[in-house]
Amino acid sequence: MNNRISCHLITWGNDLLTGMKEASELGFQACETFTHQALEYENRVEEFRELLGSYDLELSALYGGGRFSDPSKEAEVIAYNTRVAQFLSKLGVDRIVFGPGGPREGKTSLEGLKQMAKTINEAAKRTYDLGVLACVHPHLGTELQDEDELDAVMEMTDDRYVFFCPDTAHLTAAGMNAAEIIRRYGNRMRYMHLKDLTPENPDPSVFTAFSGTEALPIFCELGLGTIDFVPIMQALQDVGYDGWLTVEIDQSTSTPYQSLKQCRDFVQDKLGISIRYR
Repeated sequence: MNNRISCHLITWGNDLLTGMKEASELGFQACETFTHQALEYENRVEEFRELLGSYDLELSALYGGGRFSDPSKEAEVIAYNTRVAQFLSKLGVDRIVFGPGGPREGKTSLEGLKQMAKTINEAAKRTYDLGVLACVHPHLGTELQDEDELDAVMEMTDDRYVFFCPDTAHLTAAGMNAAEIIRRYGNRMRYMHLKDLTPENPDPSVFTAFSGTEALPIFCELGLGTIDFVPIMQALQDVGYDGWLTVEIDQSTSTPYQSLKQCRDFVQDKLGISIRYR
């Protein structure tokens, strides 16, 4: 497979420089960062480009999104994602992840899904005009979590502008078959997160990313959890997906460095993809 491998620096929290340094030391050539950290360089784009270059890294994407289903936030969400895309465009980066808003308040209603599609369509058109492709990312604990919600949003959004970012762990924990979803929407895939689920398989309802409380992480390093990546990788091959695969570990079970090393070794030794692509 000819996919380019990236890694998310979420595991290092606010220590962006250490994250870049250690990812580079492990051989990674691309990363995704917290958006608020990147936007600190919004008016110093060349400085951020040089910072990435000093670690031989490029930026694969940034996470945008917002509360798409809330009509009162429509203009705000569109403006924010346009702002992020403007920054990405100046850097020459062509992917933005549309993360849905949380916390989840039960199933999203049909009216909410229609509003979500409306806002996503408009925001995606704005980012597309800037040369940045918007990739919808179903996410536990948010307004877009379940398979029927995903299907509705994908059906109601414009496939000329709105693309798809599956996350192996979020799809699986929400009860979906990740390989099946990849086959269903493979023609719209433009980005992907690789993540594993803990062997304990904790109830996704305890997912606390939006509450700020401490809980057992439901995600873990690649190869240490319960997800079978063989059918997932076969599905990617079947749909001809050759884009970014971004390793993401929300919370390390050891140290960020060791966690990323585990993921690096799994990607190279088990999935057969070199993390070095240039």
